[in-house]
This record gives sequence, C-alpha cells and structure tokens, in this order.
Amino acid sequence: MNNLTVDRVETKKDLNLFIRFPWKIYKGNPNWVPPLLFEMKEKLNPKKNPFFEHAEIDLFLARRGDQVVGRIAAIIDYRHNEYRKEKVVFFGLYESYNDEDVAKALLDRVTEWGKSKGMEILRGPMNLSMNDECAFLLEGFDKPPVIMMPYNPPYYLELMEKAGLTKAKDLFAFMMTRDHETMEKVKAVVKKVKSVTSFGMRIVNMKKIEDEARKIAFIYNQAWAKNWGFVPWTENEMKFMAKRLKDFADPELVIFALHEGKEVGFAFGLPNYNEIIKDLNGRLFPFGIFKLLFGRSKIKGMRAIVFGVLPQFQHTGLSYLLYDELERRAKAKGYQWAEMSWQLEDNEAINRFTTSIGGKIYKKYRIYEKKPI
Repeated sequence: MNNLTVDRVETKKDLNLFIRFPWKIYKGNPNWVPPLLFEMKEKLNPKKNPFFEHAEIDLFLARRGDQVVGRIAAIIDYRHNEYRKEKVVFFGLYESYNDEDVAKALLDRVTEWGKSKGMEILRGPMNLSMNDECAFLLEGFDKPPVIMMPYNPPYYLELMEKAGLTKAKDLFAFMMTRDHETMEKVKAVVKKVKSVTSFGMRIVNMKKIEDEARKIAFIYNQAWAKNWGFVPWTENEMKFMAKRLKDFADPELVIFALHEGKEVGFAFGLPNYNEIIKDLNGRLFPFGIFKLLFGRSKIKGMRAIVFGVLPQFQHTGLSYLLYDELERRAKAKGYQWAEMSWQLEDNEAINRFTTSIGGKIYKKYRIYEKKPI
C-alpha cells in the first residue's frame, strides 16, 4: 500500500484540501468544468444544505505520506432508506489518481463506515443524492458536461469494477438541436392534442418563487414517485431550490401546465451556465460574478432537467404540449441546443417520448453498487 492512509476530514485545512483536490486530477483537461468553490462549501455545510436534515455524511482523504491521492464522501440518506426500504450507504464526490489501491482503500473505508451503522448495500456515486449530481460518465468524454451533470476520467469505471462493484443502473442524456427530423411530426401531435384538450400554459412567477417552487415539488413528488431511486423533496429542500431558482433560472424556461386553473405539470429548463463557469476556475468573486451576469446572454445551450406531470394527466399528450412550449420559448431566447438529462435506461415511456421529439442519446452515465457489503 506504500504508506497509504485514509483519514476523516476533521479540520478546515482538510476540508479545503478535499474541495480543491479535483484541480490536480483534471489539470490540463479541456472538458472539465471546475466547480464553484462557494457552491461546494455550501453543499457540504450542514447549516446551509437541508439535505443534512435527513442525512449523515463523513468526508475522507486518502494520502501517501503528505500527498493527497484521493477523496470520497460516505453518505447515509435516512429518508432514502426509509422511503425505498433499503439499507444503503452511498459514496460520492469520488476523485482519485488511476491507482487501484487508492480506490479500494477509499471504497473500503466507506463500506466499513456504513457497516458500522447497519448498512447492507454500497451504491454510488451520489453527489450528494439523486436529486443532485450523480453517477460516473460512461460514454461521451469528448464533450464538457452541462450544468449539474458530472464529468470524470474514463479510468474511474475500471477502478470501480476492479474494486468489486457492478452496474446498478445506467442513465442517458439526449441531445436536442433547433432543427430535427421529427419536427413536423411533433407539430402534428401538438395540434391534435390541443384539439382534444384544454390545457393552458404559463411561465414561473419569480416574484412568488417560494410558492412556485412548492407547486413544482408537489407535482414532482407525485410524477416521479415510482422511479428507481426517487426520494421526495422535503419542505426545506423545496425552499433551498427556490433560492437557487431565483439566482439562476431563466423564467422563460420554467413552464407550468394548467387544467381548470390548477397546475398539473411543469417543464424545467436551466441555461447551461457551465459555458461561463468553465473559465472562472472555481471563483465567483471578486470578478467572476460579473462574467456570470454579463455572460448570460451569450449562453447557447440549456439543460431540460425535468418534466413532471401529475399521474392522472400522464396519458393525455400533455408532455408534448410542455415540450412544444419550452422549445418555442427557448428558440425565441436564442438557445441553440438542449440536453435532456438524465433519464433512466429502463424508463421506456420517457425515453420513447424523448426520441419521438428528436432527442438522440449522446452520453451515458453509470451508478455502481455492491451488495451485500
């Protein structure tokens, strides 16, 4: 093991080493997007991130002598385990050099930590949950990630498999362009759905953002309840989302579908801020904030993060109306392309829908697990 140790992050100095370690892994990689340092600190701060209200997390650093060679987070999301009836310890925020001993030592430490708390399954990566970044990039290393999607070296996949982990689930990302071959078919479907339904559309009201976020959470928690790995948002997570929406959302890309005056579905797109963040090198202050604010109008892409439709309206064609409204508004704002992500490999209905509106799989991601541990 060559003097290899794995120790819990205890001090502010260790936390800074943990947060900044990826810069060593991705030095010179043109596709890596450095995370914003203030966002990572907020994510890992129990006083600011409501995820900690139902989760327990420890961070670990692997060292050879004084040299940091890897990092990992050990996570127990008690809300997930109660809701899914599982005993899972998640690993996340994984980074390391291409070293089998380091990978095994980090994963073993999370496994031991989890087993000491009664867990039976190791799964990841979750950064910190499936409502956040998750999975390792499996295909599509030649392109930078879009906002809130992961990126990693290809060798991480081999390290996981050599450490005894196997595939739990693959996720797909679809690319959408302004002109696609299914455009006329989509228009025909939209026209037909409009002729036999009476749905209305409106964009989000940023002046009532907390109330709007509550409506998104209500629809999302019902629409996605049966999906693998889903865990409902809490009230405080909803408020946390509202704050992020207020800071970063383009109101034209957050759309509600109405039926008899009630919100029954939504489409949520987010400008691909990674096009700007890529050049900030993790620092928003003092000058990065200006680049972010003044660079918004130059963003060419967006991420269609999620569509949600209440179960009783899921077979009405409403998804086509929401997509049509989102596409129309995105084009009017000058967006050139969209990534629809992520989608479970075995969610056949949503994958068929995305293909039918011109989406093409261009990236894949993998979540690993080991059971029993």
